[in-house]
Amino acid sequence: MRFVLRLLSMFALAVAVLMAVIDATRSIAAGEWALTPLGQSWQATSPDTYNLVQDTVERYTVPVLWEPVAVSILALPGWVVFALLAFLFYAIGRRRHRQDMFSSAAR
Repeated sequence: MRFVLRLLSMFALAVAVLMAVIDATRSIAAGEWALTPLGQSWQATSPDTYNLVQDTVERYTVPVLWEPVAVSILALPGWVVFALLAFLFYAIGRRRHRQDMFSSAAR
């Protein structure tokens, strides 16, 4: 399970870096900050899946979940969302080292 979470973390980080480079390139070309929201990127890439997810969330879950929650997340820059996902997957999948309070003092 830890391997899958680390793999997801690496994939999310790669997407975050890719989206950050695209935003940086657009910012340099425009001469001002250009941050692309995740929803806009998703709609430009695959509008069918965006509409499918929206309909599915509104129909099979609480409809309020789409409007304030999902729309707020989709309004964030894509690289921020994927960087947070990468951090979250990494934090969940990292190996925890147990340290005793007295073991380091005895050495």
